[in-house]
Amino acid sequence: MSAEALDYRNRREPALGRSFLLALAVHAMLVAVIFTGVRWQTSRPDVVTVELWEAAPPPPPPAVEPPKPPPEPPKVAPEPPKPEPKIEKPVIVEKAPAPKPKPKPEPKPKPKPEPKAKPKPDPEFEKRLRAEAAAEQKQLEDQNRAREARETAQRLAAAANQKVLNDWVSKIQTRVKSRMGLLPPNLAGNPEAIFDVVLLPSGDLLSVRMRKSSGHKGYDDLVERAIRNSSPFPKPDQPSAFRRDLELKFRPQDQ
Repeated sequence: MSAEALDYRNRREPALGRSFLLALAVHAMLVAVIFTGVRWQTSRPDVVTVELWEAAPPPPPPAVEPPKPPPEPPKVAPEPPKPEPKIEKPVIVEKAPAPKPKPKPEPKPKPKPEPKAKPKPDPEFEKRLRAEAAAEQKQLEDQNRAREARETAQRLAAAANQKVLNDWVSKIQTRVKSRMGLLPPNLAGNPEAIFDVVLLPSGDLLSVRMRKSSGHKGYDDLVERAIRNSSPFPKPDQPSAFRRDLELKFRPQDQ
């Protein structure tokens, strides 16, 4: 035998050993599986009790009434054709003539009253009436004359008092003008300045106030200074003509 054959045989012996061991292991496992299966089949199985309950049936759904069909619209019978209007001829009714008014009966004439007898005139009574009427007339005339006399006297007294008052105011104005001196050189025209003054019975000046300006301040100031410098003023000729409040008017061309 050659050397190669010997070498081949020597190399196969280890492989046979491993195959034997593997076959032995497989058989051992098979035996163990068979033993275990037989034992499992011979053991008493556990009993499991299961109670089955049937669920209660669901409640029936609520009954739903089917919707009622809408009512049919009432049938309207077609209107019959309207008959053509008949034109009736007016019936002319003759009015009966109005009855004639009955004649009114004539009023009976009233009997005329008998004339009363006129009373006889009383001359003494008539004379007394005339005397009373004349006295009343004379009294009315006397009253009218007395009233007219009083009114005339009052007018004369008022005129006299006014004359005295005017004379007194004129004296005061003359006194004030004499205190003015020279007028402003640029004063044009104849403007009027009005001042209200309050006097005491003694003639002394209590207050002075310009009511209306002349439009020229220099002339207004000149008049006011002259009024203040003229106190005390002259008194009226009659004491009854005295006035506490006086109105004094001044114009430059009246000096």
